[in-house]
Amino acid sequence: MADTTGILDEALERLHTSGPERDGWLTNHGPMAVESLVHGGQSATVHRWLDHYRAKLEDMPSPNTRITAANWREALGDPARIADWARYFEHEVVERPWRSLLAEWWPRLLPGIADGATHPVIRVGHAVRTLLETEATAPRLAEFAHALGYWAARSAPLPELARLAPAATAAAALDAVPRVPAQEGGIRARLDQLTAFPVWPAAATADPDEARKALTELVTAAVHRYATHGHGSPIMMVHTATAPNAVLRTLPALPRELWPASLAAAWSASAAVTAAYSPATPASHGLRNTLSPEEVFDLAARHGDDHTIKFTDTALDVGDARALTSAARSIELNEPVL
Repeated sequence: MADTTGILDEALERLHTSGPERDGWLTNHGPMAVESLVHGGQSATVHRWLDHYRAKLEDMPSPNTRITAANWREALGDPARIADWARYFEHEVVERPWRSLLAEWWPRLLPGIADGATHPVIRVGHAVRTLLETEATAPRLAEFAHALGYWAARSAPLPELARLAPAATAAAALDAVPRVPAQEGGIRARLDQLTAFPVWPAAATADPDEARKALTELVTAAVHRYATHGHGSPIMMVHTATAPNAVLRTLPALPRELWPASLAAAWSASAAVTAAYSPATPASHGLRNTLSPEEVFDLAARHGDDHTIKFTDTALDVGDARALTSAARSIELNEPVL
């Protein structure tokens, strides 16, 4: 839904004095949540939500050394360079079309899709959706720059993984992902334990349209699975769906030849979070949603939790009854903050 109120730009301007993290590594979800609220027709709630959330924000760190076309490789994946990366992309997005910038940097950043608990790619997906659907105003371009900068600063590849037996469907592949042995500690400690993923899709494809179809299937399967597996970690399990959906949202802005690699990266991100946080056994939840998509999103907005808002936003992209039930489950499982 296009924002004609100017509220999104106002919110982004408020947020851009803040860094993308707090307390050393926790992610600033503000830009993603306010974009979801505006897109879902909840613009009137944005400033109240931000007033509550601002206690979690920290100032943008001080810059170190200017990043250039000649030295960017040495700064890639260095979180101490977050401000340097933000400045680099702020300059670049003024000098060239944003789609051109995205096409150049997307393949450079894809290998590090899971780091930062997948939040950087999710933030990029929200920024790109806005640019695809609305006017490219200065605050929206700055948000795109900050999102790319966060991803560049946090980019780190997953370890080399063995290939398990192919899975016929995305749902079967997610069910076949082995859980990491030590289900404790933060996500970085858990991802270090990854050893193998099922092969999915079972047959590799270089066809962009087939890649997009498979990615849509993955997002749908991950959203549906949350209803029975979200209790493993109600906050972290939302990323099994929101990370691949960020990639799916970005595809229309990318050259088609990048779509198959985007599918592979999205699968690795969803599988990594699944391995790190899935419960040992599924749960029956007894929920059967009877509300409309608009009513479900209104509940999520009033609930106020940033992950719940973003997951419900993704569930509405899927749009079927099972997806709405999963959204209702996220509202039930996560603590309300408003």
